[in-house]
Amino acid sequence: MIVVAGEALIDLVVTAEGQRAVPGGSPANVAVTLARLDQPVRLLARLGSDEYGRQLVEHLSANRVDLGWAVHAEEPTSVAVATLDATGQASYEFRLAGAADWQWTPQELPELAGSPAIALHTGSLALALAPGGEVLEGLLAREHQRDGLTVSIDLNLRPSIVTDRAAEQQRVRRQVRLAHLVKASDEDLAWLYPDRSVADVMTEWRTAGVSCAVVTRGGEGVWLLAPDGALHEAPAVPTTVVDTVGAGDSFTGGLLAALADLDALGDRPAERLAAVTPQQWGEVLRQAATVAALTCARRGANPPTRAELEALLTPTP
Repeated sequence: MIVVAGEALIDLVVTAEGQRAVPGGSPANVAVTLARLDQPVRLLARLGSDEYGRQLVEHLSANRVDLGWAVHAEEPTSVAVATLDATGQASYEFRLAGAADWQWTPQELPELAGSPAIALHTGSLALALAPGGEVLEGLLAREHQRDGLTVSIDLNLRPSIVTDRAAEQQRVRRQVRLAHLVKASDEDLAWLYPDRSVADVMTEWRTAGVSCAVVTRGGEGVWLLAPDGALHEAPAVPTTVVDTVGAGDSFTGGLLAALADLDALGDRPAERLAAVTPQQWGEVLRQAATVAALTCARRGANPPTRAELEALLTPTP
């Protein structure tokens, strides 16, 4: 089982035709992707008691995401207004003040030791916004020290919300040290470190103890720095882009699902990731990129099922 911790919110998607309310939130999107790829997944989230919160519960349950550790909160649901341009690229405005997602207390977190969890994934606003970010960071620290499962982080920065670059640099530097796998986009790193190269940042993370660093580069493909120091590169999978909502999250879900299939997640996480071969890393990246491409070809954060993925990955006789 993979545990995903973080926000589940509503995207108000605005187009020329009007607006529609759809379930979203980076961690929730990762959880749905994993479930559709037939990975047991449990979402550790605080779900509002309003109508939007009920919509999220219905969506997650319908996609077989386990909500056994979810907190049913009194605060309202977070809302992200996603405006799509003519090319399908999304820009976001967030309505987060006093919302449920950011109010974690230590008492609400489960004990992962002794559970069937093989990985803990989090990231995005869940690790950035107080007071909940500090609580989830404490969970990462505890699990990283225990060394009983793989800890994964997706930076997924939101400069329109968390605008203090220097403070974000400190936070990211502190939190990546608690992860075995770190994923970011080139846009994340261009904002966070405007005067540094992607390769330099990935190398720094490896020096800090990160086993595997992954940077997505949109249409340019993806880079992965493996535990042995080898840099793997994979191209983007060609697709007709409807919109990019949830593309990065579906990539992350596809990546984690592929690693789970290889038995590369679990206890002694550094050893498991180090055992992945160069050929397997190529296959992992191809699966993740294909999941993202299929999501881009659809409206909204709508990742593929395992059957849809395998139909594209299986060679034609």
